[in-house]
Amino acid sequence: MKLFLIVLAGLILEVFVWIGVGDLVGSMWYVFFWFIAAFFIGMNIVRKHAAGLMPQMQQMQAGQMSADPALSGNLPKIIAGFLLMLPGLVTDVLAVLILLPPVQNALKATMMNVMAKRQQAMMEKMMGDMGGMGGAQGQNPFADMMRQMQEMQKQQGGSRDSSVIDGEAREVTPEAKQIEMKDINPK
Repeated sequence: MKLFLIVLAGLILEVFVWIGVGDLVGSMWYVFFWFIAAFFIGMNIVRKHAAGLMPQMQQMQAGQMSADPALSGNLPKIIAGFLLMLPGLVTDVLAVLILLPPVQNALKATMMNVMAKRQQAMMEKMMGDMGGMGGAQGQNPFADMMRQMQEMQKQQGGSRDSSVIDGEAREVTPEAKQIEMKDINPK
């Protein structure tokens, strides 16, 4: 409901700004032509900076951090391009502000903080309160399995250090197949 009210207030503000700028400039046609020009400028910005970024954006949507500088550098420009594509003078002013480097740096830092919080919340939800993290319903989904493993260790000797994993290692040398001249047909 809040989002609906924000969008409605934004639309009303846009209409009043359109009318005010149209009266100021002398004709609404100038505003209309600006919307068309801004749409194509925004489309070119999105097309230029969004090429090849879809896998990184899917990781970001899944809550995973992406240290790819191409994504973090291009995402504010893509957002500005989308804002330019929307018909409205307020969104165009926001887009121009986002294209300024200091605003881009602040937006990048904010996005990285939000993604870090999302990733932390996801880890807490997955791990429950393992290690005192306190997650969803206060339960660790792996608690039963860990308890069973600890009981098995106690039954098998109990005095063994649970942080040491015993095993063997041996070197395996693959047999190298040599190419003989008869395998190559020089026809």
